[in-house]
Amino acid sequence: MADINLTTLPTPPVSAETKAKDEPAFDLIELLFFAYRDFVGDADEVLAKFGFGRAHHRVLHFVSRNPGMKVAELLDILKITKQSLGRVLKQLIDEGYVEQKEGKDRRQRLLFVTPKGESLAMRLAGLQTTRIGRAFAGLGAPDRAIARRFLIAMLDQDQRERVLRLIEGADRSRRRRP
Repeated sequence: MADINLTTLPTPPVSAETKAKDEPAFDLIELLFFAYRDFVGDADEVLAKFGFGRAHHRVLHFVSRNPGMKVAELLDILKITKQSLGRVLKQLIDEGYVEQKEGKDRRQRLLFVTPKGESLAMRLAGLQTTRIGRAFAGLGAPDRAIARRFLIAMLDQDQRERVLRLIEGADRSRRRRP
């Protein structure tokens, strides 16, 4: 019987570039997780005092920025179930932070923040703006534009224009308010 000798060929070295392409971007993934945790954490502390959570915050934020928005539009933005939104909206309405009005079509429900709701939404936005300001303080203005482009690029491509229109519309609406 003949001997069979198998030899293994040495594995070619893997370049840092190839390794980087194959390796998940753990540092960025984790930085995004931790940045989000801290970004919402400031607001979470305030919300907890009212018995509210992050869903309440998102509703207050978008209704404050888009007065008169339809419930259906809010559902589309938040990507939550009608049931989940219903529970959160009921609490915000019952406690005087949001009001609901009938639209031209009686089936439409239009949402508005009350002065109390606007005050809380602005308080939360102020906390988050302060955190963003601290982050940018040492970076300079050009980095803000880079961060904005990065965040836009992180959006699903088919949603980018829609999101940018929503933001621009809310900005225009805010400038028109007294």
